[in-house]
Amino acid sequence: MSTTINRTATGTDVTLDTDTVDIVAVLEAEAATSARAARAKLTWTLEGDDEWIANYGGYFGGSVDKRDGRYVASDTFGLVVGDFASLEEAQTGLAGHLHVMLPSVIRPVA
Repeated sequence: MSTTINRTATGTDVTLDTDTVDIVAVLEAEAATSARAARAKLTWTLEGDDEWIANYGGYFGGSVDKRDGRYVASDTFGLVVGDFASLEEAQTGLAGHLHVMLPSVIRPVA
């Protein structure tokens, strides 16, 4: 079974299978009701001149690349999270995305 979503703002239709719709619903519900204030530790490593690698709770969290004066954040799956004017905005955007998409990654106990 699948669900078709019409995005009138862009004029495109997106068809998602039932499993994907269920997963998205669960992630949204967890993000909305999560009482978890703690986030996984996020650290950054500069690779080369224009690429920052995110370590999110001990896992690869994605990267921020500088392209044509802009900063493009991509998540752990290689999906673009957004295009930002500054490095700080890109890192903040990716951090928020990771907290929602990877809620089971928690701060390691010291």
